[in-house]
Formats: sequence, C-alpha cells, structure tokens
Amino acid sequence: MLLALDMGNTNITVGMFKGERLMLKSRIATDRAKMEDQYAVELLDILRLYGLDSKDFNGAIICSVVPPLNTVIKHAVEKVTGVVPMMVIPGTKTGVNIRIDNPAQLGSDLLVGAVAAVSQYGAPCIIWDLGTATTVSVVDRDGVFRGGAIMAGVGVAIESLVSRASQLPRISLETPEKVIGVNTIESMQSGVVYGAASMIDGMCDRIEDELGYCATTVLTGGLGKEIALNCRHKVIYDDDLVLTGLHIIFQKNKK
Repeated sequence: MLLALDMGNTNITVGMFKGERLMLKSRIATDRAKMEDQYAVELLDILRLYGLDSKDFNGAIICSVVPPLNTVIKHAVEKVTGVVPMMVIPGTKTGVNIRIDNPAQLGSDLLVGAVAAVSQYGAPCIIWDLGTATTVSVVDRDGVFRGGAIMAGVGVAIESLVSRASQLPRISLETPEKVIGVNTIESMQSGVVYGAASMIDGMCDRIEDELGYCATTVLTGGLGKEIALNCRHKVIYDDDLVLTGLHIIFQKNKK
C-alpha cells in the first residue's frame, strides 16, 4: 500500500492507495506548532478508524507547501509506516517540462496537480486548485507547464470580508437561487459562488486567447465543487487530483 500526503496551509489531505485504487481519503489540520509524535498519533488514529495496519505500507510520498513542517511530517510518516517517504522536490521525475523563470520556485502541489491532469485528461489543460489560495496552472498542447496565476482563496476572502465588515455574518458556501441577492446572506453567497465561477470563466477565456487554442479545464480543492457547478465553461471537477498525481509520481520514481 502507498500512503500519499498533500500538505497545504490549512489541511493535510491523506490518501491511501492499494495498487492503482485510492482506498480512502481523510484530512487532518495543518498546525505548525505540532510535533512529529502528534502528527504520528493522528495518522495512526485514521488507520485504526478504517481498520488498516500501519505495517501494510511499502511506500509513502509527500508534497508540501509548508516547508517548516517538511521534516516533522516526514518523521511522523516514517514512525507510523516504517518507510522513508519520498518528497516531491525540484529534480523529482514528473514527466512534465517546466518552462517558467525559476522552476525551483514552482509549488509542488501545482506540479503534482498538473501531472495528474495531463495523465487523466490530456494536454492542453487549465488546472484550478481552490484551497487556502486559489491557483491556476497552465499546461500547453505540448505538455509544457507554462505558468499560471495566484489569487486569494475563497475561504480567505470570506474570512477577510467578515472580519473587516462588522455587519456581515459568517456564511456557508452554498449557491443562492439568484445572482441578485435579496438579503445579506444571499448577496454574500452570490458574490462568493457566482463571483468565483465568473472569475474562472473569465480567466479561462483570457488564458485560451493567450494560448491561441482551447484547453480542458479541471478544478480541484475542497471549495471547488460548488463553484464548478456554476461555471459556464465546461469544467471537470476532480477532488482527488493531487493524490492521483502523487501516486503517478511515486510510480515514476520508485527504485
């Protein structure tokens, strides 16, 4: 079995593969104050919850956008599984040619998502990841990673709005019946859901204009599903995209 971890700024997505199949997926909170033993206990709790044995793992792979926790989570995984995890770092074999100013600066989650999108849906593709930040990555028709854009995440935007405007309440991420809200909550939901969907549609139009041809649009991330339903572009929602990419990269690099 393979243990795959996607460590983001808010959550660590944990995936467990048996052969080619993703058996289960879970999440634990990213906390820079936690020690490796605390992360190890949380991982063990997930395994026990689903009746899995930590000794069944013969491989592990991690991608991370939280460098201060890299060593901590590596040691936690090693304690739980007994295997040294592979880290997705510059130089890791991915099969994707990166053509940006400094390839070493590319977030490993963006690279892993691009690997999965090209493998699953083909190139060219535009990959949106709606997490703490909203990111868009562009892979051209030759399979070359061309770059992308970074925006404030949907959750971050909501939190900022609520914290700075005293009369605005916290809201759930739901699609309102109409774009024109008739009360505060519906107006905020419209701005968040339809606003994000419109941004994705508009950015995809601009990206395709710049490329000179159409591309497949793929959305991932915990906040993506509701927004994907309201895009006017044809959009593929794949919540397991990064875990799938980790599995692919592990297979390319295992000895």
